[in-house]
Amino acid sequence: MYKQIIRPILFWFDPEKVHHFSFSFIRFINKLPFTSSIIKSIYEVNDSRLESEVFGLKFKNPVGLAAGFDKDAKLYQELSNFGFGFIEIGTLTPKGQEGNPKKRLFRLLEDSAIINRMGFNNGGVLEAVERLKKNRGVLIGGNIGKNKVTSNENAVDDYKICFEALYDYVDYFVVNVSSPNTPNLRELQDKEPLTNLLRSLQELNYQKYASNDDFKGEIKPILLKIAPDLTDDQLLDIIDIVKETKISGVIATNTTISREGLQSNNKSEVGGLSGKPLTKRSTEVIRFLSEKSNKAFPIIGVGGIHTAEDAIEKLNAGASLVQLYTGFIYEGPALIKAINKKILEKA
Repeated sequence: MYKQIIRPILFWFDPEKVHHFSFSFIRFINKLPFTSSIIKSIYEVNDSRLESEVFGLKFKNPVGLAAGFDKDAKLYQELSNFGFGFIEIGTLTPKGQEGNPKKRLFRLLEDSAIINRMGFNNGGVLEAVERLKKNRGVLIGGNIGKNKVTSNENAVDDYKICFEALYDYVDYFVVNVSSPNTPNLRELQDKEPLTNLLRSLQELNYQKYASNDDFKGEIKPILLKIAPDLTDDQLLDIIDIVKETKISGVIATNTTISREGLQSNNKSEVGGLSGKPLTKRSTEVIRFLSEKSNKAFPIIGVGGIHTAEDAIEKLNAGASLVQLYTGFIYEGPALIKAINKKILEKA
């Protein structure tokens, strides 16, 4: 129904306006009596064989929603009803910011892809915290970044502000230094600044853990989200950095600046590309990191998952969990169920 009726209608309109409309619609229908239960009954797959423990957290299934969809933690509760095992909010910055000028979101229909140059538009971390205080059992990842006006020299301070604000309200953190839409942000992926950033956050992580007498278990997992455009040498640096800083894992991958093989007329738009053109490269990065590190850390695989088979390929390549974004927009919520069903077939 989604691909045959709903998607063609939605795709007639501006992508960013449709995004806001969809949020309002999903929120509205979930307020109707029994609707949440009906949605869950359609899309959720509950089976103990889907459960796993990754970086000390228990996931009811391995299919999550990637950051960027629910930036401000406005709809995580309702989105979880579609069967996601976890929801990643953000990217959040210390202060709210408008992001880049519109128009900044583009569908590439011939390529089943999206180009975005949103620029970390969000209402600021403290607004999201207020919404997260109302969480009713959804496993949440907090994706954090720096404000556009903050220099790279002072970027660590922005990440630490977000970390402290979110610490009690998210289950894991994601350090985003790989978006192509904030000027010079990707320079933080270089070995020295990235090591310093992650080391600073880990030190704060241990301080927060040590000061909380009521907290039991492991320290809060910190993951690094990387670009698909890194070279093999840079990926080897990532492995070294993960080992040195003792962070919990990697998310592979963010959007790409490559435009290789695209057919759509608007392929030259500036921004990060996501969707089917990223399928192969993101899986290559996952496999490289897994093999070269001897599976030393968990990987969340994201990028170009439009079918259940795409997800299985990433899991076989070494991912412990997967996330959807563009595939969720193009294929609809049935994709979540299809992936979980396919995993059970392989179990």
